[in-house]
Amino acid sequence: MKDEELQSYLHEHIPLSRAMGVEVVSVGADSVVLQAPLAPNINHRETLFGGSASAIAILAAWSLVHTKLHAAGMAQPIVIRNNTMHYDLPVDDTVTARSYLPPKSDWESFTSRLEERGMARIFVDSDLECRGKKTAHLSGEFVAFSQDTLRRLSNFYPSSR
Repeated sequence: MKDEELQSYLHEHIPLSRAMGVEVVSVGADSVVLQAPLAPNINHRETLFGGSASAIAILAAWSLVHTKLHAAGMAQPIVIRNNTMHYDLPVDDTVTARSYLPPKSDWESFTSRLEERGMARIFVDSDLECRGKKTAHLSGEFVAFSQDTLRRLSNFYPSSR
């Protein structure tokens, strides 16, 4: 998936990414890099709002799973199950989020389980940087579903719409 394709996808399907000014810097086999300007994400202290920091870190991590599955011909629905965010330094300029698979993650086991069981989870990390300094870290757990599994879950949990 090319940078422009991912950016269009994010802006169309996750409108918050457009409102935040998120731009795709690069899509690689093992990392997705996003950035966002400070202005639409500023807080009362003139630094990056914590919710925006968390959102861009989650977007980068989710995008890594999305693009890797897409490249493997396994485009599936993906959700975040849980995450932990650590804030180390305030951000007072453009923020960059770089996602990657931590050592505890096994991509091959993830995709095998997804094919066999219709559902699998994987851990993905994101580091936030500003002006060349690491400012925050996200550890997230993401779950991918096959279309069949998603349909079964949707029947079990009917929408209230």
